[in-house]
Amino acid sequence: MDLALTDDQREILAAIDALTRPYAAANLHGAGFALTSGALDAELAEGGFLDVMAMGLGEVTAALVVERLARLPYAVEAQAAALVRPALDAAMPCGVCLVEEGMLHRPVRYLTAGVTVIVVGDVVRSFAAGPEHIRDAGDEVLFAYPMAYLTGLPGAMQTHAIGADEVRRLWRVGLAAESAGLLAGALASTVAHVSERKQFSRPLATFQALRHRLAEAQVLTNGCYWLALKAAASGDAGDAALAALYAQDAARRAVYDLHQFLGAMGMTLEHPLHLWTYRLKALSSELGGRGENALAAADAIWG
Repeated sequence: MDLALTDDQREILAAIDALTRPYAAANLHGAGFALTSGALDAELAEGGFLDVMAMGLGEVTAALVVERLARLPYAVEAQAAALVRPALDAAMPCGVCLVEEGMLHRPVRYLTAGVTVIVVGDVVRSFAAGPEHIRDAGDEVLFAYPMAYLTGLPGAMQTHAIGADEVRRLWRVGLAAESAGLLAGALASTVAHVSERKQFSRPLATFQALRHRLAEAQVLTNGCYWLALKAAASGDAGDAALAALYAQDAARRAVYDLHQFLGAMGMTLEHPLHLWTYRLKALSSELGGRGENALAAADAIWG
């Protein structure tokens, strides 16, 4: 399978890099666990970057956009907006969030008043969230996403023709693509730290034990990236489940090492590493976590 980027894809990624350059550094003053920017969200929507799949540029291009934006310290709702929303209704506004029916006890990423809540159960339904549907998560949720709880589902919701399994497939592709970007951002932040931090008059990055483990983290990141793109290119449910499973397992393995490399700084909010790793922790339990995604992969491959 040829996964070389097309000219359009390279231009889109270059444009994203140019637009997001002012947001590449994290302003941690008063940021807490999550870092968001309404200005960045507006610029991305205005530039049409979350509409690439609806424009006919394909699922792989949408996955590339999700991955690149996840490298930023700022949390951007691109996964559902770029991959799931166009499959339901290209005219649907960008503000969306995904909810598994029967899992309303879990906090929901990007749930705010006015967003479109996509509910995935036996069928796919949606509704516009109002203040009455939302309970603020506050300090209950220590993830680097804006999160809130749904108080319940309204009686009247719009039903979509798309199958629930197809939405879950797209959700898994987005999960893998976002995880790949988060791993890349977390690894880059860690490499910068160990390259500057010295011990025994040498940068930490010169010690062989760290270099081996950093190389392993890079291998995990690369694997997550390519499996996400393969799943987006093939449109296969088994590929998507495998990509999501690998992403969640890679996050579990890499996050431990990356925080350990920062020593005591890895246990504080003074360093931006948590802006990537705490998002990875939130994604690690989506769609049933590794167990459910492993079962979905086995079912898709062996029936």
